[in-house]
Amino acid sequence: MFDVTQQIDAVRRQVGAREYQGHAARVVTVGQTYGAAVEDVWDACTNADRIPRWFLPVTGELRLGGRYQLEGNAGGVVERCEPPLSFAATWEFGGEVSWIEVLLAEEPEGGTRFVLQHIAHVDDERWAEYGPGAVGVGWDLGIMGLARHLGAPGGALDPKEGTAWLASEEGRRFVRESSESWYEANVAAGEDEAAARAAADRTTAAYGGTAPE
Repeated sequence: MFDVTQQIDAVRRQVGAREYQGHAARVVTVGQTYGAAVEDVWDACTNADRIPRWFLPVTGELRLGGRYQLEGNAGGVVERCEPPLSFAATWEFGGEVSWIEVLLAEEPEGGTRFVLQHIAHVDDERWAEYGPGAVGVGWDLGIMGLARHLGAPGGALDPKEGTAWLASEEGRRFVRESSESWYEANVAAGEDEAAARAAADRTTAAYGGTAPE
């Protein structure tokens, strides 16, 4: 049986800021260690035949300079590709452009550390509305899918069943616990607790997790 809390606790979340392409940017980072070899995790993240098995169907050219499109979601251009350790790409959605960077590293005791950074130029007003959970909950769902694809207890979840699963009690609990974890990461990064709480509650509701009253 898949353990929602165990998966939430397995992920490291960070909220930060940096200068990117000459402008101040927000950075949301997620990381998890998988019990699989670096080459296997790399293949799962870059093989067009495997990506739909844990994330979304993808079309295009998954190579340096190639353009990709995730079904019903973002598309973009692969800007860096250093197999089997890292790649970077634009993340284009809703007429806006942000960036993702994925890093893989072999853990000393075995397995692979997966780290994804989502970098975006977000103004203070928009950030205050939903905070890091706006993208963070989505990435939690993605790396949960990858964990299950790579053999986590409970087995793989067919992405086609994802919407139905999100509407289930287990799915709603996952969203609530993910959003709460992003609230904690936001506060740890220095955000005012009341502002972080309001943003997290809006995020939870937006993802269908039902924010606490």
